[in-house]
Amino acid sequence: MATVTAGISARPPRTDSLSGTPRAHALDRWIFVFMAAWFIAIVLAGFIPDSIEKVAMVRAGERPPFPLVLHFHAVLMGSFLLFLLAQTWLMATGRRAVHMRLGIFGMLLAAALVVVGFILVPTNFHLLWDAAHSGAPGAAEKFGQAVNVWENIMLLQIRIGILFALFLAIGLRARGGNAGLHKRMMILATAMALPAGIDRIPWLPHTMPTSPLSPDLYTLVAVSPMFVWDVIRNRRVHEAYWIWLGVLVPCAVFVNLMWDTPWWHATARQLMGV
Repeated sequence: MATVTAGISARPPRTDSLSGTPRAHALDRWIFVFMAAWFIAIVLAGFIPDSIEKVAMVRAGERPPFPLVLHFHAVLMGSFLLFLLAQTWLMATGRRAVHMRLGIFGMLLAAALVVVGFILVPTNFHLLWDAAHSGAPGAAEKFGQAVNVWENIMLLQIRIGILFALFLAIGLRARGGNAGLHKRMMILATAMALPAGIDRIPWLPHTMPTSPLSPDLYTLVAVSPMFVWDVIRNRRVHEAYWIWLGVLVPCAVFVNLMWDTPWWHATARQLMGV
């Protein structure tokens, strides 16, 4: 990856209306701010009703209590989204020096988010597994199916964690020599986490939990405002999208093929040590 991104960063960037100055349209500067705010709106639309419902389920004894690591993850994810909004706003308003100083904090925040995310995956699994095998009356029936569903969701969560970290690394590596790649990849990396919010929006038609196809398609829709304006303004598809799709599409195909297969369920339980 280092060789690829180094070559991309070192290559003289082509004319880029969204990252060059002066810009002909105000939207060229504010499109990244809009995307950060748009992502926050998507996450809130999913997590607010879902959190209310799950709190009620915990109180009714229909699901295990939330683990502490889940609260840490929620705080870190919310902080990262607000950080992205702040960083895009700083660049849109010409505060580049402040943007660069805050970048170090963003790296630490993103690293903590990835680490906590990979702790959360087995924590949630074992909560459901232990609940299903507690021996309490009706526990196997109540939580057994939830374990199977969660094993499938683990596929999405693992993909989210790996690709979020990968695209973020590409974007950060390009920040000194290719501003266009850096800006777009920071947005596209964040988009990897959107299925967690999209899947929880109650009024959207979904293929979940039968198939992960709908979160994948909605993620493409979510990034489409930036992509469409980008193509309109630059009359080409920026290399950031080719990198993003070149990695995302094969991973999405793998997740869809492995979804709810006996092999994956056996592998998931092996990974979780049960």
